Amino acid sequence: MPVAFFWRKAIAGATLALAAAACQSNPETAETNAATTAAASPLTAGTWRGVLATQDQQIPFLFDVATDDGQPTVTLRNGEERLKLDEITTAGDSTTIKLGVFDAALVVRAAGEGKLTGAWVKYDAGKPYRVPLTAEKGAQPLFPVMADQKVLSFDGTWKVSFKDDTGNTYPAVGVFTQTPAGVTGTFLTTTGDYRYLSGQADGNQLMLSTFDGSHGFLFTGRQPGSTTPDNATRLEGDFYSGLTGHETWTAVKDANAKLPDASALTGMKSGQKKLDFSFPGIEGGTVSITDPKYKGKVVVVQLLGSWCPNCMDETNFLAPWYAQNKQRGVEIIGLGYERASDDEATAKRKLTKMKQRLNVGYDLALAGTADKDAAGQTLPQVQKVLAFPTIIFIDKKGEVRKIHTGFSGPGTGQYYAQQNAEFNKTMDQLLAE
Repeated sequence: MPVAFFWRKAIAGATLALAAAACQSNPETAETNAATTAAASPLTAGTWRGVLATQDQQIPFLFDVATDDGQPTVTLRNGEERLKLDEITTAGDSTTIKLGVFDAALVVRAAGEGKLTGAWVKYDAGKPYRVPLTAEKGAQPLFPVMADQKVLSFDGTWKVSFKDDTGNTYPAVGVFTQTPAGVTGTFLTTTGDYRYLSGQADGNQLMLSTFDGSHGFLFTGRQPGSTTPDNATRLEGDFYSGLTGHETWTAVKDANAKLPDASALTGMKSGQKKLDFSFPGIEGGTVSITDPKYKGKVVVVQLLGSWCPNCMDETNFLAPWYAQNKQRGVEIIGLGYERASDDEATAKRKLTKMKQRLNVGYDLALAGTADKDAAGQTLPQVQKVLAFPTIIFIDKKGEVRKIHTGFSGPGTGQYYAQQNAEFNKTMDQLLAE
């Protein structure tokens, strides 16, 4: 994921009183209060449509409410993705839904039968971060569409260019699948993908959104000019992210569109072949690349952050891979780069939660803050850190053989499969040496 979006400056604005109260305390506070306050949750079983109101836009998302052992659970739905949320507490008229591994929550209360109001709250943003939220129960389309309107086809692969509000541009590839039920797909960039997007086509308009707990994204696109063709060939649109993130984008249909080689974007500095680091482990002690545990083994060093959805996608691949392959003489070290607002204890707590929820069996250490330049300073042998996540492949001699920038998650389909096949090919080659 382009790091620019992780570091947009949040602006404080007047929002719901409920949201303001929610942001004054850590989610653990609500959990403590809930232990002494008996209250009924406003969440009732069924499908709900939520809407985040930000930047004069509406970012819609769907979620299901169910009951597990007498307790409500919420499952976010993004295309084929299902994200189950089971840390839910109610105190008074306020219900807090913790958003998985992320230090964020939905804080809601009833607003009439089958309706909710509240906010999406991020506790680690450094400044107040509250996005007003409403939700309504009942099967509904993600985006409303006009009836009896000719719909263009946006299906296929697109060569895309994004431009931020400062004029900086970066390349991307859009991949969309369109059916009568709607449009799904994603955008791939050199630093990661925008995960599972879903939405609708309406005339010459394309509307896509996602909400994974850490990010709320809205993409709007349109074919300029005539709506006569059956297939769109050019697009222009806007990309809204959370409170303040905004970019524009243009695209042309191109079945051969591709990104630069992710393994050629950065490397080691001239004359450098080995990493040299020692960081505090999240379970005590230190984790050093020179530890005897790693000597003579193939080692994968993963740069990640618990705040980063692409990093969670990569970890969901690496954790089971390590469990199945560690006996082959391979180790993985996860280096965590957390929010600048976190103290060491808080950062370790977040990484520990991630380790537990994703069943991570390899070593994790706290390496620094979630800033590319700062991360580069913690690994001075590397030319530069371009993205979270990044993977560094080290051979049995302790020498760096390849650095892979970014990660294409399961929402990218064939690109995800190709990337993981390349990972396995690299590991097989290094293990065979």
